[in-house]
Formats: sequence, C-alpha cells, structure tokens
Amino acid sequence: MAADRAFDQTKTVLPAELARGVYMRNAPSLQALKLMHLMVATAGGRMADPIRHEIRLADIRNIDGMKNHDRESLTPLFEELRAVVIREGDPSDDEQKVIIGGLLDHAVLNRKDPISGDTLLSWFFGRMFLEMAENSNHWAILDRQTVFHLSSKYSVLLFQHIASLANLDRMNAKTFTVPQLRALLGVPEGKLSRFSNLNTWALKPAIDEINHLSRLDLIATPKKIGRTVASVTIGWQVKDDPTPARRELQGHSTGRKARRNGSVETVAIAFPATGGISYSPHWLELKRAAGCNKDNDLIASDFRRFCREKGIPLNVENIEKTFSGFCKSSGKVS
Repeated sequence: MAADRAFDQTKTVLPAELARGVYMRNAPSLQALKLMHLMVATAGGRMADPIRHEIRLADIRNIDGMKNHDRESLTPLFEELRAVVIREGDPSDDEQKVIIGGLLDHAVLNRKDPISGDTLLSWFFGRMFLEMAENSNHWAILDRQTVFHLSSKYSVLLFQHIASLANLDRMNAKTFTVPQLRALLGVPEGKLSRFSNLNTWALKPAIDEINHLSRLDLIATPKKIGRTVASVTIGWQVKDDPTPARRELQGHSTGRKARRNGSVETVAIAFPATGGISYSPHWLELKRAAGCNKDNDLIASDFRRFCREKGIPLNVENIEKTFSGFCKSSGKVS
C-alpha cells in the first residue's frame, strides 16, 4: 500500500493500528505529530524494514505547513517521539493481548556538511512499530497537507483515527466512551476532566478544523446517562466537493479561524511564492490534469519566472487558470 504510493507526495500511508493507537502517556505535541507523519511518509514501503531512514533538513523546510525548523528545534521533537508510549489492545479484556511499546528506537541529527551545507537526519523505528507495520492488514491513507496544516494535536489525532475508518464498508460512525475519547485525543490525566471542558477546548475545535480543512465532515453526538455524558458517537461522511478545503489549504493560515467562523471572506488562493509543489495537492492536480510531467520544483520555478516576466501577481484572481495553461504549454518531457 505504501510502496504503491511512494511517488504521491500528497498522501501518507499509516498502519491503521498506529492511526487508531491510544497514546497512554507522553502524548506528542502538534509539531512532533507532524514530524512523525513525515517520518512514516519518508519510509514509505520500507517502513517495516529494520533499516535506517534518512531525510535532509532542507527537505523539511520546503514543506508547506511545517515550521522552518533547524536542528535545535527538531531535537526536542525527536525526544518527544522517543518518549511516546503506545498501546495496542484493551487491558480490561482478559481475552485480548496487550502490547506496549514505542514508535522510535533512536535518531541521529548530523552536523552540517561543510561542503553541501546539508544536515542529514536519520532514525530507526522501534520494534513495536516494525511489527505493527509488517503485520497490518488495514491502512489509513491520509491527505498529507491536511495533517501539516492542522493547528492542534487534538485535530491531528482525531483526523488520523477517523481517516483510518472512513473507507470501511458499512461504517460511518463510531462510539467512544469519554475515557476512550480522552485517550484518543491525548488529553493528560487531570486536564479537561469535565466533559464540558473536553468538548469546548478539545473535541469541538478539532471537529470544526477537520471539517474546514479536510475531505471529511464530522459530527459528534453525546449520549447521556442521567445528567452525565457517558459516550460520544462521531459520525463522518466524505465531502461531495472538497474544493473549498483544498483552496483553504493553499491560503495563508492568518485569519483561518475567522474564515472558519464565517466572520471574514473566503481566502483568495495564491501560487506558492517559494519552493516546489510536491506537497501542494491542489497545484499538483492542476498540473496532472494539464498533462504535464515536468519536475515539480522546476515547473514551479519556471511558472514564477513566467509570471515575473509578464507582470502577473501570484495571487491574481485567475492564477489557477494561468497555471493550467502554462502547464499545458510545457507539455510532457520525453
């Protein structure tokens, strides 16, 4: 599954067990979760192999939606991932096997190469993850840019869980007890202990953001026993038209919450001012539809140069049509 999508930079393939995994303690922060998704995507079809995986720091900096990291800012994120404890199985079920382990074995953040200027980051996945990936029969295919643009760990954890279920036949909802929901969202013990607080500060903002930025629409329905919320059923459906979400991913994050609340106008799309389009699904789709197979970095730089020469702003109203026409004129590279 992952190997077949190795060249699709718009998707990340996760073992469903990891996507649905319950973070028992040391739940990773938002930035660490995004790094985790990038590491799994980089490993791709080799994620179950006990080998060293590598990525350049420069490649991380080119990803739209990731912070402009350096080695200093990435070090604590790798430390977080090394400390994460994940569990598979329910310890309250005597008939079920429980496995406890971690995601990461160890990582190396090399010094800057004096010749190339590159900093190479490498890591080995932990044994639990390797076995999980090797034995998994179910996979979550996630829109990578959605993950990179979500603004809270609650959103990422809920999105990856629901995305792992969204393609299952005859399933469009799942019920969670409140303790299960807290574990899924990685809420620490003693935090947001009342359901009203959990809903206000974690669940509802996560659902609103996922609905705004992803191909999914979620709705949560609490179920009470007496006056106490005992469980929450989360239903989902795939949007008939994901275009508004894709356009939002291409826009600047400033004002995104206000746009989600409807207090400002919809974002105006703009072509990326720097970098390639490998991690920009909207522009990749326009390029492919135009029948162009030129390198993603090259077509982006060529198009920006074309716009400069013609005096065309990258945020002009018809920039998508202009880009499509440019791609068609570029044609296929033999």
